[in-house]
Amino acid sequence: MGILQIAIVIGILVLLAKPLGTYLYHVFSGEANRTDRLFGWAEQPIYKLIGLRERKGMTWKTYGLSLIVTNLVLVAFGYLLLRVQKLLPLNPNGIDNMEQTLSFNTVISFMTNTNLQHYSGESGLSYLSQMALITMMMFTSAATGLCVAIAFIRGVTTKGKTLGNFYEDFVKAHTRVFLPLAFVVTLALVALHVPQTLQPTITVQTLEGAEQQIAIGPVASLESIKHLGTNGGGFFGVNSSHPFENPNPLTNVIEMLSMWCLSAALPYTYGLFAKNRKQGWVIFSAMLILFVMFLSLVYTSELNGNPALNKLGMDASQGSMEGKEVRFGIPMSALFTTITTAATTGSVNNMHDTLTPLGGITPLALMMLNCVFGGKGVGLVNMLMYAILGVFLAGLMVGRTPEFLGRKIEAREMKLIAIAILAHPFIILAPTAIALATELGQAAITNPSFHGISQVLYEYTSSAANNGSGFEGLGDNTAFWNTTTGLVMLFGRYISMIALLAVAGSLSRKQWVPETVGTFRTDNGLFVGILVGTVLIIGALTFLPAIVLGPVAEHLTLR
Repeated sequence: MGILQIAIVIGILVLLAKPLGTYLYHVFSGEANRTDRLFGWAEQPIYKLIGLRERKGMTWKTYGLSLIVTNLVLVAFGYLLLRVQKLLPLNPNGIDNMEQTLSFNTVISFMTNTNLQHYSGESGLSYLSQMALITMMMFTSAATGLCVAIAFIRGVTTKGKTLGNFYEDFVKAHTRVFLPLAFVVTLALVALHVPQTLQPTITVQTLEGAEQQIAIGPVASLESIKHLGTNGGGFFGVNSSHPFENPNPLTNVIEMLSMWCLSAALPYTYGLFAKNRKQGWVIFSAMLILFVMFLSLVYTSELNGNPALNKLGMDASQGSMEGKEVRFGIPMSALFTTITTAATTGSVNNMHDTLTPLGGITPLALMMLNCVFGGKGVGLVNMLMYAILGVFLAGLMVGRTPEFLGRKIEAREMKLIAIAILAHPFIILAPTAIALATELGQAAITNPSFHGISQVLYEYTSSAANNGSGFEGLGDNTAFWNTTTGLVMLFGRYISMIALLAVAGSLSRKQWVPETVGTFRTDNGLFVGILVGTVLIIGALTFLPAIVLGPVAEHLTLR
């Protein structure tokens, strides 16, 4: 039954990929279509308000600069709001201002689409902060990632020196994608009893006669964009394992599909831009193969139970249920864990800190690879980066100048790709080493064994991959952890974005090379294998030693 449940969810996703991918193409292709009539009336006043009279195409430098400046303005606004939230309205519970290093971490976290939370949502933020900052940044950060993906797709598939207009793409991402979808998902969640209110906490009397405060608030609206925008975070501290955020198996499926569907649709959008749908299905197939591989690892590991408890002769028929909700069980917990780290969402419906050692490899590995579906646009862009690398390696083996979609891959592109590939492990492993070597880092570790290494490694991997989930065994609300993870989130988000926009800009200026019998094809099953192999080899060479020191060593101690 568990495998059947998983297969049904994956099957629904595959069915959604084509229509959603087609819709995204119509939104961003620049061709006249029905979406212009549906949403144009709402967009024109916005264009006038921001002074966007002529929506001219931008070079990669202008596009990247526009992105960074927009994000900086939002960061400044967000930091100010958190520091004075006590004085602002919509704070019926009298929540105090947020401390400065935690404010820095929080605003960076949500602006970079990471949503790492070193605070508990219901007690750390006012309703105004939850809506005006957190929910707002869930929209804007997701839109930023989607814009980068579309710009990159234009760069590698179309002729011309521009990647589109960032501000036009940014507005369309909100008005035509995230707002309509979030509205529909919010209504569905409210219908399934997820709270949506501005009332203060509910006071109830317990069976013992004591009073208990039950936190509520505008939960459904945050949950919808939290998953659609692959944001993560949560209104409540325990995230989507809380019965108000995720009350039943149906809401669980809705939330999984919400965080997965747009990321899975983008490869098809890419195929439409490339005028070759097979190109999109090749990328999608490689992503799905990697996804199923890592899903199988966590599902099997959790189903087999904890090795230490199994040795004691305890009943393992239900698997390792520690840290999991009975209403979801092993299958839907394992699937949620895989989706949330593959799509770099960070939302959790079970405690990742309680996963078996081998099961814990799956979320770690997916964030380290950061290309298996990925967040809004990030996964596709990173997978296309590996596709270009795969073409380059294949070209070297046959002694031919590599070509990708009719453009020659030369030294400039490979240098930029090398920067993007090497920056990711560096900003994970270097801070991990510093944290494990210093008292400031070690003081937060609650488990000093191999699992403690995994806790630290997971925190920085989650930050660098803009995921936001955590093993949650760290006492990480300190100046050291707030500052270091904040910097890792910044570098993890923008270094690769700028480098890959530069790759797209470089490719967009190149002359089209006609296809010949000697051209290495990138739209068949052979290239799917090369792409999967390239991702796994690069990932293994980079991160395997760290995985061995953490989860693998812990597993061996339990045997």
